[in-house]
Amino acid sequence: MKNIRLLTAATSTFALAGALLAQTPAPAPAPSVWSAGPITFSGLIDGYYSFNSNHPSGRANNLRNFEVKANQFSLNMTKFTLEHEADPVGFKLDLGFGRAWEVFHATDPAGTDVVRYIPQAYVSLKPKNAGGLQFDFGKFYTSAGAELTENNLTWSYGRGYLYTNGPYYHTGLRMTKPVNEVFAVGLQVVNGWNNVEDNNSGKTLGFTTAYTPKNKKFAWYNNYYVGPEKNDTNEGKRNFYDTVINLNPSDKANFYVNFDYGNESKVGKGDAKWVALGLAGRFAINDKWAFSPRVEVYDDKDGFITGQAQKLNSFTLTGEYKWVEGLLARLEYRHDRSNKPYFDRGNEMASAKNQNTLTLGIVAFFGPKR
Repeated sequence: MKNIRLLTAATSTFALAGALLAQTPAPAPAPSVWSAGPITFSGLIDGYYSFNSNHPSGRANNLRNFEVKANQFSLNMTKFTLEHEADPVGFKLDLGFGRAWEVFHATDPAGTDVVRYIPQAYVSLKPKNAGGLQFDFGKFYTSAGAELTENNLTWSYGRGYLYTNGPYYHTGLRMTKPVNEVFAVGLQVVNGWNNVEDNNSGKTLGFTTAYTPKNKKFAWYNNYYVGPEKNDTNEGKRNFYDTVINLNPSDKANFYVNFDYGNESKVGKGDAKWVALGLAGRFAINDKWAFSPRVEVYDDKDGFITGQAQKLNSFTLTGEYKWVEGLLARLEYRHDRSNKPYFDRGNEMASAKNQNTLTLGIVAFFGPKR
């Protein structure tokens, strides 16, 4: 999966962090702001136990990027963030440790040991009297996708196919500009998908829009990335379109629809295409209990993403319990299925058409939800 994905938590396109939170409503409020002077602090510790009924000998869950390890306790991620909002100059620095960050950076040409401890690092400039125009330079989460990177900011414990097989982060320049109170546009000029150091001399362009009405009942995000992504050549382009629609009919019920289309040109004798659709909801029973179903369909038509031409689908059901502010527990059942043998079972690699997992995750966090 990851070695093929040369290219998302997601970063948003409207008013940066503010719209990122709107893109996928967080499950629970964070504790009060932690700060020292102009610098705000936040962080999390996230661990889990995942049971895989296939009992793979490699003790790994196929097609997963966060709950990777099977039938064992594992540290998913820790993260500590320092941030100063642009006024007009600001910055954000994330320091991370854990298995998730190794997977997150697995294909970076800079090497995992170089970049895995810094999920994000960028400086911001927001000129006064420029109508909200903001520039960010450095390494930042992608704008694509409905699901976000940190588990206290999204609904399920593990990420779905659309997150797993889309871009995670980019390195370069990002610009965002509100057109009016409800619509914003963005432009990105970056090295490519998931690379601090570029794997060729070409650059990838990102175009983003965010429509966020004042009533917050509906929001619509569009992201389009295009550029050369192959190693050591600028031949062929990767085109990737991602759109997310959020529906928030009440404080206790939220939904999203996420659609992806990708095309990698000049792969062998032709082009490689993939199409994906994800639907999810979150239902809050009360202040402590919530549950979230998610359904995804992923058609890797030419095997470019997963290494095998196949149609995948998954169903996930997550139950959440908030012990206290800043401490969440999630119990998650997930069923993955392919129309081809793909999942590991015992000592037999890629021998099963399905995979069932049951995961218990614990997330402790503090600070603002950004």
